Amino acid sequence: MKETDALVRIQEIDLALMRHKRTLSDMPQTKKLQAIRAARKKLGSELSKIVGQRKDAEMDLEENERAHTRLEEIVTETQEKFDAEGTGYREIANLESQLTILAKKIEKREFQRKELTKRFEKIQQAERNARAMDARLVEEAEAQTASFKEQTADIERDVRMLMHEREEVAKSVSEDVMSRYAKAAKRFGGLAVETLSGNKPSVCRVSIPPSSFGDIRRGPDITECPYCHRLLVCDGMFNPGN
Repeated sequence: MKETDALVRIQEIDLALMRHKRTLSDMPQTKKLQAIRAARKKLGSELSKIVGQRKDAEMDLEENERAHTRLEEIVTETQEKFDAEGTGYREIANLESQLTILAKKIEKREFQRKELTKRFEKIQQAERNARAMDARLVEEAEAQTASFKEQTADIERDVRMLMHEREEVAKSVSEDVMSRYAKAAKRFGGLAVETLSGNKPSVCRVSIPPSSFGDIRRGPDITECPYCHRLLVCDGMFNPGN
C-alpha cells in the first residue's frame, strides 16, 4: 500500500475507533457502572469508619467486663477477709461500708455495660447493612457488565478488527509521518489528514492561491496545509483530470 493511501486509511480507522469509543461511553451500562464504582468507593470509606467504631466498642465492652469481674473478685476477697478476722461491730460496719461502695461500683459498671452493648449492637447492625449494600452493588455491577458485553459484542469485534488493520497499514507509513500524524491528530481531535479537491483542502476548505499551489505541486506527496496545518495528501491530485 502506498504511504499516502495508508495515511488516509489510518485516519479513517482512527475516526471509526473514536466513534466506537463514544458509543461505548454513552451506553447506559457505562454510566451505571461509573455510578456503582463511585457508590462502592464512598461506601468503602464509610465501612472502614464503622469497622473502626465496632472494634473500639468491642474493646470498651471487654474493658467493662474485666472491671466488673475484678469488682466481684474484690467483693469475694473482702467477705473472705472478714470471715477470717472476726465479727466485731467495727468489722461488720466496715464490711457493710466496703460492700456498699463495691455494690455501687458494680451497679455503675452494669449500667455502662448495657449502654455499651446497645452502642455495639447498633454499630454491628450498621456494619451488616453496609456489607449487604456492598454485596448488592457488586451483584448489580456484574449484571450491568454482562449486559454491556452482550450489547457491545459486535462493536468490540469491530474494534479488534480495526486495531489489527491499523497495525498492518501503519507498516507502510514512515516513523516521521506517523509522528507528525499523531501530533496533528491530538491537536485537531482526530481530523489530522486532508486531501485536495481542486485547490481546496477537504477539511479546512480554504482555497489555496496559485503561488502556494505551485509550491505544493512541486513538493512531497505528504505536505502541510498552509492554512490549518493539517497533513495534506497531494499524491495523484495533479494528474490529468484532477
